Amino acid sequence: MEMLENLFTSASAAAINLVLCTPKILEDIFNSKPEWVQTWIQQHQFTAVPGQMLSIPSENGQIKEVLYGSDGSTGQFARIAQQLPQGVYTVADWGDLDKQQACLAWALSSYQFTHYKENDAAVKAQLVWPESVDQQWVTVAYEAIALVRDLINMPANALTPAKLAEIASNVAAENGATCTIVTGETLEKEFPAIHTVGQAAAVAPRLIDIRWSHPNPLRTVTIVGKGVCFDSGGLDIKPSAAMLTMKKDMGGAAHALALACMIIRLNLPLHLRLLIPAVENAISSNAMHPLDIIRTRKGLTVEVGNTDAEGRLILADALYEACQDTPHLIIDFATLTGAARIALGTELPALFSNNLDIANKLLSCANQINDPLWLMPLHRPYEKYLKSSVADLSSTGKSSYGGAITAALFLEKFITPSIDWLHIDHMAWNLASAPGKPEGGEAMGLLAVFEFLSKEFTLTIF
Repeated sequence: MEMLENLFTSASAAAINLVLCTPKILEDIFNSKPEWVQTWIQQHQFTAVPGQMLSIPSENGQIKEVLYGSDGSTGQFARIAQQLPQGVYTVADWGDLDKQQACLAWALSSYQFTHYKENDAAVKAQLVWPESVDQQWVTVAYEAIALVRDLINMPANALTPAKLAEIASNVAAENGATCTIVTGETLEKEFPAIHTVGQAAAVAPRLIDIRWSHPNPLRTVTIVGKGVCFDSGGLDIKPSAAMLTMKKDMGGAAHALALACMIIRLNLPLHLRLLIPAVENAISSNAMHPLDIIRTRKGLTVEVGNTDAEGRLILADALYEACQDTPHLIIDFATLTGAARIALGTELPALFSNNLDIANKLLSCANQINDPLWLMPLHRPYEKYLKSSVADLSSTGKSSYGGAITAALFLEKFITPSIDWLHIDHMAWNLASAPGKPEGGEAMGLLAVFEFLSKEFTLTIF
């Protein structure tokens, strides 16, 4: 993990001025410069097109100033950090930009997953910390996103359910939280759906249960993360191409753990519980079959419509357990359905909620922090697709239409109606690289939810 002291520095008199230019700003700058600088700008055909960069030298040949064509976004700072040569840079005029988010984008430009290859440390440009920026928030947010990416990028032979539990336990210990791991006969008896999904794997399934409390908590929140460390599809086996990214099927667990870290390290006034059902959906002689009927922790029986729809089964047990403490809010993260990706693409997570007021407040925070979500309906007529003639519920029903909605409706069956609930169905993966967003595991919805918890949930009684 890149240390932020290599990316940022305190105020420096020798820092190079980085000027964010629009054509209008460039016109003002041009007219204020000496003739030789005007000639330099003209000869290099710098017109402040977004992404265009021009270094202006001093008399001794050193870089004195850098002009950059600004697109007005904070995300551009990831691209700027990658383009700049070695040096210390400062921004004198930030305009209306959110300096905190710009600093986070700058930090994320350096992220690489290099656990399994030699890492030649590249020389980085450093940014002078702007005044009035919460450096702790930037650091914690960067480390949380890096944790999400690292966990998702780890191969399945390294990140087994046992290893995920070990990492979560270590994170809890480092942050003053308690961690309990439920496995073996206790898991089989008390969390039968989690056990059934994971029983065919060489590494046994388990439930990770972390608890932490602020000294004076104002609200209680329970976070649940889907932790399928690899998804073969089970007996309804996936085609090989579809299996290539299935190490990411524990992306919900990664988000849940990272969000818990942010809550604890930034000391939100919450009583926090984190539940991660950790399994591998494998194939062996004791794998669950299509149309098996399994019992859940709630007592409801479920007919397994497809063994590749295992995530909702483990979440069912975890969500019902989350309700037992009657928290003010339950949030779950899950790489749950391909249907959500078909509907919204890979970069826009689907949000479902049984409380539209809370959902809309979260959406507002998501827009403010540029971590988008899209509200999807819990369309009640689609509950007909969850009917089974032989069990209380079908896990998938017989129709593939509205798959993200029917999955969310299935999960809602395990939520106590009086408890507010947010369900985020996300990709957690970048299909291609962009500045600050390399191909591979990605945090989606993490900052939005934290912003909501810190700015709305802890301050408002719904």
